[in-house]
Amino acid sequence: MGYQELITGGIKRLRLTNKLTQEQFAEKISMSVQGYRNIEHNRYLPTAETIDKICDVFNISPIRLLLAEPQENLTEIKNLINCKLDNCTLDKLIRINAMIDLL
Repeated sequence: MGYQELITGGIKRLRLTNKLTQEQFAEKISMSVQGYRNIEHNRYLPTAETIDKICDVFNISPIRLLLAEPQENLTEIKNLINCKLDNCTLDKLIRINAMIDLL
């Protein structure tokens, strides 16, 4: 499973856990319903701004969108992260490190 499927699956899971329709969820995050549907159906990857908005509205950390339960599939998520990091430039790694420090 790729990064996009993990994120969009996590967003859909969050919506269903909160018993919200697509319309209600889109409204909560100030997004058009069609835009939200496109994300949920893997047509578009949500922007960092959209992910931040979702996390702020539902008071969660981004990792919750990647995992059903924070400890489930931990090895899979670590491997995915390591794969992504292996392909990053030094500048990107420094920025990622700064973002992690904010968590």
